[in-house]
Amino acid sequence: MADDRPASIFFFAPFVSSTMVIEPGWIDYNGHLNMAYYHVLFDRAVDEAFGVVGLGPDYLESGRGTTFAAEVHVRYRRELVLDDPIRVTLQLIAFDEKRLHFYSEIRHAAEGWVAASSENLSLHVDPATRRVAPFPEDIQANLAVMLGSHARLPRPDDLGRVIGIPARGHHRPDTMAFAAGGARVRH
Repeated sequence: MADDRPASIFFFAPFVSSTMVIEPGWIDYNGHLNMAYYHVLFDRAVDEAFGVVGLGPDYLESGRGTTFAAEVHVRYRRELVLDDPIRVTLQLIAFDEKRLHFYSEIRHAAEGWVAASSENLSLHVDPATRRVAPFPEDIQANLAVMLGSHARLPRPDDLGRVIGIPARGHHRPDTMAFAAGGARVRH
């Protein structure tokens, strides 16, 4: 009699993607990787990482579901240039029945420095209705194994960052002064 229990899965902590290389068409007029392609690299790694838990392209093709990005915070820390080899690490921070919270870093594959970090919130979506829906039990079980492995990692310093200009004794410009000086002000 065949064993009907699902096969156990093992996760490296953090997940590490395959090596990718910066492509010529991705270089902008500044001579470095255009910001849009950092997202491409992160997205390719997410596909690899979540393919391990059963959320890859075949999951969508089967009609069981897919994930949509709900919010992304990227921090660009160091330039990448043509032919730089990179790997992306991914750490699952939390999940519930409909959402995934995860953190990733693009690292130079040979030298190890961090080029960018990305904090993400993704939603599980029913492809038939295009509405947020609960993960199936088997996927939740796989995510629990991944989270258990990743929970041992330290909390990333970039997690929960807020965008803004730190106050250093400066005050906000007076919009009326700008308007008086001839600048157009929108309210």
